[in-house]
Amino acid sequence: MAARSRTAKYYASNPKARAKKKKYDTKYHSTTERKKYRSELNAARRKRKIYGKGGGDMSHTKSGKLVRESASKNRARNGANGKSTKK
Repeated sequence: MAARSRTAKYYASNPKARAKKKKYDTKYHSTTERKKYRSELNAARRKRKIYGKGGGDMSHTKSGKLVRESASKNRARNGANGKSTKK
């Protein structure tokens, strides 16, 4: 099992901060923007017949296309301002 990140350690030892973050995350992920974003990715996974079967993530490229990519690479990428560094 991988070691906890510095952030994970912080939230584990600060319950008030964790509660505040959870409240923010809940509000953020329930916005119409985020729902649309998730539905777009889920639709792409369904179209490729990989939805619900594990496999890779659907990743946005700079041009806006959706491509299949391993989850570890997709979720680890933190380009400038959180933007994709893919082609």
